[in-house]
Amino acid sequence: MEFDHLLRSLEATSFATAIREGNSLFPWLEGLHVLADTLVIGTIAIVDLRLMGLASRDRSITRLTAEVLPCTWAAFAVAAITGLLLFSSRAFDYAHNPFLRAKFVFMALAGANMLVFHLLGSRDVDAWGAPEQSTPLRARIAGAASLLLWIGVAVCGRWIGFTLARG
Repeated sequence: MEFDHLLRSLEATSFATAIREGNSLFPWLEGLHVLADTLVIGTIAIVDLRLMGLASRDRSITRLTAEVLPCTWAAFAVAAITGLLLFSSRAFDYAHNPFLRAKFVFMALAGANMLVFHLLGSRDVDAWGAPEQSTPLRARIAGAASLLLWIGVAVCGRWIGFTLARG
């Protein structure tokens, strides 16, 4: 019950009330959130498809990630900020929504996949990450798992909107 009280307190803040009760703030934040999510997932997909050996084979993985990941992290920051603002408008309802919870589980698993890959799977990326080099199975699996997990994030994110009507 302590957590539910915290959620209700968050909903009672002035910025959460303005988002919830205003005519245009929620749709603007939601639009920015969706655009940022699209950039996050799209840029991650570029790297994942390269890891899987399906795209961008003319560029090294090191070069590709150096070019793409700054955009990914900037978009992730925007998605996190707008997501938190949207969450605040109906914190209690969102916190109890199974699709929001599933979205966070998929994001956590995607983060764990990335961490494991960077710690273990990319140690010798210079040997196999060059253009036209054969991508090892561990990298292809990491890329495929990442892509599937981020698709799960997107699907669950869309279902939040269908199961929790703005009101």
